[in-house]
Amino acid sequence: MRWGLWTLAARAARGPCSLCTRQSSAAQALGSGATIFALSSGQGRCGIAVIRTSGPSSSHALRSLTAPRDLPPARSARLRLLSDPRSGEPLDRALVLWFPGPHSFTGEDCVELHVHGGPAVVSGVLQALGSVPGLRPAEAGEFTRRAFAHGKLNLTEVEGLADLIHAETEAQRRQALRQLDGELGQLCCDWAETLTKALAHVEAYIDFGEDDNLEEGVLEQADSKVRALEVALDTHLRDARRGQRLRSGAHVVVTGPPNAGKSSLVNLLSRKPVSIVSPEPGTTRDVLETPVDLAGFPALLSDTAGLRDGVGPVEQEGVRRARERLEQADLIVAVLDASDLASPSSRNFLDTVVVPRGGQSSGGSTQRLLLVLNKSDLLPPQGPGPCPALPPHLLLSCLTGEGLDGLLETLKTELAAVCGDPSTGPPLLTRARHRHHLQGCLDALSHYKGAEDLALAAEALRVARRHLAHLAGGGGTEEILDVIFRDFCVGK
Repeated sequence: MRWGLWTLAARAARGPCSLCTRQSSAAQALGSGATIFALSSGQGRCGIAVIRTSGPSSSHALRSLTAPRDLPPARSARLRLLSDPRSGEPLDRALVLWFPGPHSFTGEDCVELHVHGGPAVVSGVLQALGSVPGLRPAEAGEFTRRAFAHGKLNLTEVEGLADLIHAETEAQRRQALRQLDGELGQLCCDWAETLTKALAHVEAYIDFGEDDNLEEGVLEQADSKVRALEVALDTHLRDARRGQRLRSGAHVVVTGPPNAGKSSLVNLLSRKPVSIVSPEPGTTRDVLETPVDLAGFPALLSDTAGLRDGVGPVEQEGVRRARERLEQADLIVAVLDASDLASPSSRNFLDTVVVPRGGQSSGGSTQRLLLVLNKSDLLPPQGPGPCPALPPHLLLSCLTGEGLDGLLETLKTELAAVCGDPSTGPPLLTRARHRHHLQGCLDALSHYKGAEDLALAAEALRVARRHLAHLAGGGGTEEILDVIFRDFCVGK
């Protein structure tokens, strides 16, 4: 009986695609094709430029440029004179590294040439490689695609590598590195293993239900595993899309009545003159947006028109757009003049914007609000004068910079709540594709629970597992893969 269950587990693990086995059917096609080469270190003058090759002719290419020298020891740097294989003209003295497959980034034979980064040197070496038979320039993302095809990376790790290359903030770097290290892929593999075991139990009952030797509680064990997996999937899907915000940037909207110092704050946070600053009320009449790094988190910072009854049709349109942006914001930075809290405009702003949204923020809403009292340099030593009861707030002077450190620390806390903290907790879902497949898996598990026939229940488990396989890259369509690898530059 034990042998029978293991056989069923193996049968369940097989199917349209196997999640934990990364090898793709495209590996043979890629491996038997041309050897590719490209500049991997980016365009422009630099101290050192890295040119690499991947494919079966890599060793021949290295010998052609360094003839008649033998290949260097694997994964050891050697100083060699590079020469044009056609004319014998010296090109550069370079460090060369030889990575025989499968122990390389792509899983194929690879060579790295660390040359001096002048345009003439790089161009000469690339032209020399292009003259070697069997070599051709690489397409965008082709090195990483070969690594995927040879099982060196699964699809979530490929996405993590792309995010790491494009990371602009500390939080993005941490999240991308976690995904590149395989945390999300391993989590999917663990979930798939849970489904495999549950499917094995269901099929055991189908095949041996009348056998007295079948241990009791087989179906109950499957149901228990499925319930636990449903809870885990639901938890990840209820993350308020934090991972996607971390990858693309949170929408931070600066709002307040006229002349509260909104534009000054936007310029201070972005460290550049994004908005015109003037003592004249209503200077900002449109939404001005700039991408910024706020305390290590990516954000799209929006400066908006002062909220009041607009003077003229242009300002009225600006106020309408400002209110529209408020509804779209992930984080609202509400700015008031600390020396003018008792004015009608300040009171109205508190009553219509701060108080309603402040209650939502504390009640677990995905939209959060931070109240900032600007112009603290104008306050008397005893602080703000008579004013309505204020929610929690921060004091700031955009003129002197006093209070900026406290504001940045609070922004870090707020953005961690909006985007998720990439340093702790479970892996984040950074793409809509991840959510689609997890939701599909969860839907299939709901069909499992409602199935009246065990054969239909088993099929629902197979569908659920198939979604996890697609998430990690097994059985993915070429169109989806093309979109993902298109994000890479040539040479990666």
